[in-house]
Amino acid sequence: MTDPADDVLELDGLTVTIIETPDLGDRSYVVDDGRSALVVDPQRDIDRVQAVLAARGVALAAVAETHAHNDYVSGGLELARTAGVPYLVPCEAEVAYARTEVCDDDVRTVGSMTVRTIGTPGHTPHHVSFAVGTGDLPAMVFTGGSMLFGSVGRTDLVSPDLTEQLTRLQHASVRRLAETLPAGVAVLPTHGFGSFCSATPTTGTSSTISQQRKENPALTQDEEEFVRALLEGLDAYPAYYAHMGPANLAGPAPVDLSPAAEADAAELRHRIDAGEWVVDLRSSTAFARGHLPGTFSFDARGNVVTYLGWTIPWGTPLTLIGESAEQVADVQRELVRIGIDRPAAQATGTPEQLAGGGPLASYRSATFAELAQALKEGEVRVVDVRGNDEWAEGHLDGAVHVPLHELPSRLDELPAGPVWVHCASGFRASIAGSMLDRAGKQVVVVDDDVERARECGLPLVPGR
Repeated sequence: MTDPADDVLELDGLTVTIIETPDLGDRSYVVDDGRSALVVDPQRDIDRVQAVLAARGVALAAVAETHAHNDYVSGGLELARTAGVPYLVPCEAEVAYARTEVCDDDVRTVGSMTVRTIGTPGHTPHHVSFAVGTGDLPAMVFTGGSMLFGSVGRTDLVSPDLTEQLTRLQHASVRRLAETLPAGVAVLPTHGFGSFCSATPTTGTSSTISQQRKENPALTQDEEEFVRALLEGLDAYPAYYAHMGPANLAGPAPVDLSPAAEADAAELRHRIDAGEWVVDLRSSTAFARGHLPGTFSFDARGNVVTYLGWTIPWGTPLTLIGESAEQVADVQRELVRIGIDRPAAQATGTPEQLAGGGPLASYRSATFAELAQALKEGEVRVVDVRGNDEWAEGHLDGAVHVPLHELPSRLDELPAGPVWVHCASGFRASIAGSMLDRAGKQVVVVDDDVERARECGLPLVPGR
């Protein structure tokens, strides 16, 4: 299993085990009193949670959900059903399954823990937070997508018509938490560790109510300033988000992480020719040297789950090619978290073996220094596939900006002839390069850190 528990906190005689999901920028929590445990906002691969419970030697007593998540498929329903324990879900969430409803100011006992529900709408209309302790005062608050570390959860994931209203509710909810909870209460959000669910970048890896009173914009800005700044700062979010909320409200199915059927060279060729997505998980440099024509490069060392989920047409059959079965299994686990449940097939082996004697494709991989030299020698067409915020902070003079998630629908806009494509580190550029290669375009992938562009004397347009 990937993504093990990264940290353990001791608060008010309770142990909080943090389960990180780095590629989605999220955290799940197991809080226990030594005998009984409460799990908050679990990811879909619940065996990670079960491993923590076993290691701690505690029994699951309840599962709590702060909201119907828009960035991943929850494992809460399956976890609660498997253990036969209450599944605490906000009473205003319109779900299609039986659960234990919790409303604002509900107080429940889980083992020796007191769990108080606090209505905190904003990230979603039904969002709640859970204040937990062993006495009259809480020691921690699980804030989901409400109060984050120096930020808040974004408010535009439900409906454009509701965005401003939810933004105002978010401001009020964060203020309610800060005004009603003691200063020393630990703040434990689900989102905000690189998640696109965060309205703005977050700060730090731990915090308290006292710290947030000083640095959270919902607490340092008045309502109008907060609303204006948040709405102006919202940027694109992954396309797969549109499917997450409905899946969580309907009730996710159990996960099947067993390996997919092995595909031979003939089947791989058939799937590629049929327009399916065959994804190569090898390194971007290895892909550039040689790959099956028509495949896509998603280097397993990068954030495959976010960008594959963002760019693949939803529901398209997916085949994974990896260096090993373990590499494929790790990516399969990541993908079930966003509802891409079963690869159509998988394969391992060298490109030559998987091509079955057929031809391989390749393209050039380069550095920013090589790009600088090419610019000196003549006209070069450069495409920047970074996000809008990154582009606004500064970019190469003369580059064409096409964010990666827009590239599949904008291929016809790209100039003829060789195209040099870059991002911030090379990961997204490799994805883009494989898309261009599949479309029959000549491509050079800049597999390099964008910070080196300045060192190479490349002409830059300064950022805002």
